[in-house]
Amino acid sequence: MTQANQPGIVIAAFGKRYDIELPGGQLVSCVTRGKKSDLACGDHVEIKMTSNKEGVIEKTAPRTSLLYRSNEYRTKYLAANVTQVVIVLAAVPSFYEDLLNRCLVAAEAAGIRVLILLNKCDLPETPAALAKLALYQSLGYTVKQLSALQNADLLRPLLQGQISVLVGQSGMGKSTMINALLPGMNVRTREVSDVLDSGKHTTTSAHLYHLDAESHLIDSPGVQEFGLNHLSTDQLELAFPEFRPYLGRCRFNNCRHMQEPDCALLNAVVAGKISPIRMEIYQKLRTELS
Repeated sequence: MTQANQPGIVIAAFGKRYDIELPGGQLVSCVTRGKKSDLACGDHVEIKMTSNKEGVIEKTAPRTSLLYRSNEYRTKYLAANVTQVVIVLAAVPSFYEDLLNRCLVAAEAAGIRVLILLNKCDLPETPAALAKLALYQSLGYTVKQLSALQNADLLRPLLQGQISVLVGQSGMGKSTMINALLPGMNVRTREVSDVLDSGKHTTTSAHLYHLDAESHLIDSPGVQEFGLNHLSTDQLELAFPEFRPYLGRCRFNNCRHMQEPDCALLNAVVAGKISPIRMEIYQKLRTELS
């Protein structure tokens, strides 16, 4: 008698091997058939058991969302089927505003809501970091601050009922947050390097954790760069929410919004309706894509 496939969810991805959680909570280490290995943490799959603790992934269910980054050589999946991207920042080590914007663009292009979280809010450098984030709050993004070491429970209501993925540079405190929310997990954390003003990578692969029956959290490895080579120029324009009222109103149909005359977006920058910082980031990304 042929064994039936079993449904499961990818809770960790290690190269071409995946940890699959079955409905009863059992963990099975699985590989894919052939060379195909484009699964992400959060993917729903069907597996065939090959032994007590091992199996083969036979089928992947359609995704409701996919967050990923790409450069000209490769694509890196971060999380599938998430409903919220939590961009974790801190005043120390200082966050890259370019990276924040790239994460925002990726989330917008994937149609996933965003929460910007400033961790380590007890540090004296926090007010300056918050001042930087006022721009993003004015664009409609939710910006919250907390200290994962002192009051991570403030985060629970923001994660309730969501499948969230934590994204950010190393050293921002993502793993500390997981440890505070799920004390039994003992996720590895490492001190920040003062000399380099950066964190050291501790999470080496994405991992899905259950906060409760309705709320789930994916911790992703720290990123220092976030390529967006998978986006078209149309997708890039639309990923800036403040650009949308002006799109299609330029003098030229094929306006690139770089230095063309009568560009509605550039005119909006001059009129103070669009931030010069955001315009600069758009132009940089546009140049990369072309």
